[in-house]
Amino acid sequence: MGQAIRGSIQGAGLLALALVASCSGGTATKGEKTASAVRHADAAVTVAPVDRARNVPTDTTVLVSAQGGVLKKVTVKSRNGPLPGVLSADGTQWRSRRTATPGTSYEVTVTAANPDGKITETTSSFSTVKADKTFSIESFLPSEEMTGLTVGVGMPVMITFDQPITDRVAVERNLLVSASKPVFGAWHWFDDKTVHFRPKTFWPAHTKVRVEARLAGVRGGEGLYGKQNQSIAFKVGRSQITRGSTATHHLTVKRDGKTIREIPMSAGQGGQWKYYTTSGVHLAMSREPVTIMTSPGIGPGQAGYYRMTVYNTVRISNSGEYIHSAPWSVGSQGYSNVSHGCVNVSPANAIWFLQNTLIGDPIIITGSPRPLEPTNGWGHWQEDWKQWLKWSSVKHFTADSL
Repeated sequence: MGQAIRGSIQGAGLLALALVASCSGGTATKGEKTASAVRHADAAVTVAPVDRARNVPTDTTVLVSAQGGVLKKVTVKSRNGPLPGVLSADGTQWRSRRTATPGTSYEVTVTAANPDGKITETTSSFSTVKADKTFSIESFLPSEEMTGLTVGVGMPVMITFDQPITDRVAVERNLLVSASKPVFGAWHWFDDKTVHFRPKTFWPAHTKVRVEARLAGVRGGEGLYGKQNQSIAFKVGRSQITRGSTATHHLTVKRDGKTIREIPMSAGQGGQWKYYTTSGVHLAMSREPVTIMTSPGIGPGQAGYYRMTVYNTVRISNSGEYIHSAPWSVGSQGYSNVSHGCVNVSPANAIWFLQNTLIGDPIIITGSPRPLEPTNGWGHWQEDWKQWLKWSSVKHFTADSL
């Protein structure tokens, strides 16, 4: 009996040992096979434009993709500098975010990794179409020299090019506006060399604005490409709006909604069309301590000719209209219109108005039969929003957050 029991115990132990050995050996073999099965292939990289592509349009997006892995590093270099780009959130795509330079060779270098961490490196190249000629910005307003860096709520952004632009869409898409407060606006082409931006309504007071003209390499027409990038930054000041009536002969100046000054005035006497002060939304275009004024359309020796020096003037149009000091008409100011089209105010009021006006402040005149033309000076606000958008290639947009 004792032997039977000993035999049973020994048999059970051998069986258990055999089972353990069998299980351990089987698991190890299986593990080796699994590890071998999950090894990943190298990450596959594709680049567009394809390697050695020639005459690539400058606005072509460089697109790099990784299949079976993620992108670790992408560089697109040329003798003119790198082409910046942005990587997707999942790390599988990279795309350029600037326009390439015309007539330039680019080298694309890509580093990618598969899930095992194995690195793959890829290089390719392409060259862009050559430019027959270039265009650049001739004037960019507002500027510190001409307007100061703090402007009124009606101030437009004004760009003039040195060459006619026929591909307006390409250029307009690369004119970027950023603002510290939400702004809804649009660009407007006045001619092939002139494009201006304004919000749908006046700028919010105390808004910081940055405008970037990312035009290097941008197509402006057949064989015409942008020469360089430029940018401006400015601040919109307090909201000051002046309203005047040729019927009541008064200007009312409101700052941030509160009346801060009432100014008696004398406007254009009429009789001839050129002697009416224009009705409409004017903007302060310049502040001049001294201005020489001459009679419009009349030369020396002709009846009605004059040439006179006036002081403390604020220009409000291109047709010779100013708000200025007129000591000779003080008796008529507040009562009747006796000027040749300007807005006459007293010397003290002229000094105050010049000192308290920002370039771009709106000055709204009513009561005259002669309307301000949208192209007379900065008569941008004479067009309603629908009219303004008519001459926009890209239409309206919300400015980027600054």
